[in-house]
Amino acid sequence: AVRANWRTFRRSPSGMLGLIILIVVSVLAVCAPLIADVSVLDPTRAEAAPNLPPSLSHPLGTDSLGRPIAALLIWGARTSLLVGLAATVMSMVIGTTIGVLAGHFRGWKSAVLMRVIDFFLVIPGLVLAIVLASIMGGSTLTIILAIGLTSWAGTARLIRAQTLTLESRGYVERSRALGAKHGHLVVKHILPGVLPLVMTSTSLSVGGAIIAEATLAFLGINDGTHSWGTMLQLAMGSGAAVAGYWWFIVAPGAAILIVVLAFTLVSRALEAVINPTLRGR
Repeated sequence: AVRANWRTFRRSPSGMLGLIILIVVSVLAVCAPLIADVSVLDPTRAEAAPNLPPSLSHPLGTDSLGRPIAALLIWGARTSLLVGLAATVMSMVIGTTIGVLAGHFRGWKSAVLMRVIDFFLVIPGLVLAIVLASIMGGSTLTIILAIGLTSWAGTARLIRAQTLTLESRGYVERSRALGAKHGHLVVKHILPGVLPLVMTSTSLSVGGAIIAEATLAFLGINDGTHSWGTMLQLAMGSGAAVAGYWWFIVAPGAAILIVVLAFTLVSRALEAVINPTLRGR
């Protein structure tokens, strides 16, 4: 089954392109200490002049503090990818758990869970994340918690709908008639049926989490940890847009755009693997 799914995935050129981009970015992020020393993040140790345009010595130019933007992008990828992946995993675990329980149980239990989901759907996730991050502090862990705790409601709604569909299947009703308990039904029948949907939703949600992290960092909600969002914040604070230092804005913005697009392409290819009706389109 794995080989068959991989062959289906490989037939998607856009999915393969997204996968290659993600592999390259991940390798650069992991190997950041080998590519550029961590001292490049220290403004007091900058050796180049500030706001230099792209050149052979500095392919992406330098920022307002004289640091090479190419090295900053590589180091920023570590934080952006870490926050995006960790927050998405947290969001998927919460959303899947509550969605399955809301679809499996009936009566007041389902009603209470649905009201909780509706509460998080009504409140703007970014505003709630800003409030949580402001209260708990701006560390990387806090940002992960803030994004993960505020972005699961949509997944829960999706998983609940899939759970309701599975609950009406014959093999689930037969297992219930034979005396299966709730734990057996959920673990043996419901979770395997919703996991493909969870995988597709996860790959698509990572891009949203990366954008959310960049937004929070751009608004100054961080503890100084370097990321693509802090690069945009520094560019705004130094007046790069007004002064015409376009390379300082385009580089982190393009990095965010490319990575989010890559996750979207991979998600679309995975959707075709999971849903046979989409193959060949």
